[in-house]
Amino acid sequence: MPNRAALSVPLDYPVLVGRSLLGDLAELVATYAPNHRYAFIVDAAVERTHGAAARAGFAPERTRTLAVPSGEASKSRAEWMRLTDALLDWGAGRDTTVIAVGGGVIGDLAGFVAATLHRGVPVVQVPTTLLAMVDSSVGGKTGVDTVAGKNLVGAFHNPQLVVADVNTLRTLPELLRRDGLAEMIKHGLLADADHFTALCGLLPALAGGAGADVAELPALIGHSIGIKARVVHEDARESGRRQVLNAGHTVAHAIEHALTYRVAHGSAVAAGLVVEARLAEQLGVAEHGLADMVADAVRRAGLPDGPPASVSDATLLEATRSDKKARAGVVQYALPTRLGAMSVGPAGRWSTPVPDDAVLAALASARTLARRPILAN
Repeated sequence: MPNRAALSVPLDYPVLVGRSLLGDLAELVATYAPNHRYAFIVDAAVERTHGAAARAGFAPERTRTLAVPSGEASKSRAEWMRLTDALLDWGAGRDTTVIAVGGGVIGDLAGFVAATLHRGVPVVQVPTTLLAMVDSSVGGKTGVDTVAGKNLVGAFHNPQLVVADVNTLRTLPELLRRDGLAEMIKHGLLADADHFTALCGLLPALAGGAGADVAELPALIGHSIGIKARVVHEDARESGRRQVLNAGHTVAHAIEHALTYRVAHGSAVAAGLVVEARLAEQLGVAEHGLADMVADAVRRAGLPDGPPASVSDATLLEATRSDKKARAGVVQYALPTRLGAMSVGPAGRWSTPVPDDAVLAALASARTLARRPILAN
């Protein structure tokens, strides 16, 4: 893929995926999101490995860097306040572009800072994890977590530009790279059977130590982003079809909440995809055998295929009620029907209300059939 090839996606902003893009960031920002000041909000670990390269070419006197401790705990209202106050103290006005460099936590947090600073300043997303590249950097969702659950405070705020340099994945631990594979599996499951099949053939290599150097990776990332972009384009505010992107996430968020986020997001999503595929089969929504195909895919990626043994089904069921997809006390699920297709649901809103006993049965089935359940960090 050429260094500066923008994806052909139906979005109002360019998305660039390739190798060796980080060194060109200043020029790319000057082209697509020019401004007087640039505020870098960077994951502390990423700052050590990629911070200098990302800032090369930016005028130091017009640049401010704020490092954020790694981990989900930083996606909080307290950290949002600290960053916002620091930028205001620096004198940041509407002449400031926020540049988020890091994984999904940084993208969501910095995006929320940008969405709320002076009621909205431009943001550039520079995802450095596979999960952020294929998921959170595209779509405009920003926000922070609360004690009640994930992403319950936030705003829609599209970036001006997304720059995904696949070479940054070389410094990523294998577990974090596998995290992103869960979302790529999800994209194939919900919208593209061919993508699912092509990805499955490469999953063992992509999950391995040299996975970041697999030649097909930039194209696979681009295809995965394209799937999400097309869904987002149809439903920018998640009132309809965009809800299919929540596949696996109702159970995943419950697992994360029950384990107080001591689990990687991709691991929770992988287990959630398997549980919800089994749920879809039990309800007669999905064709027989789909859940086993999903379970095989997540195992190929080295990801868990079942919920944690340390958390009861009843606890997980209760945790689903804190999910923002609940309506009138009933939890909604985005359920697959077959490879590459999702159910429109009984009301045509792409989600299905599911009774508690069915959820408990699916969790029990997933536990029984799991070969590698989640282990908390």
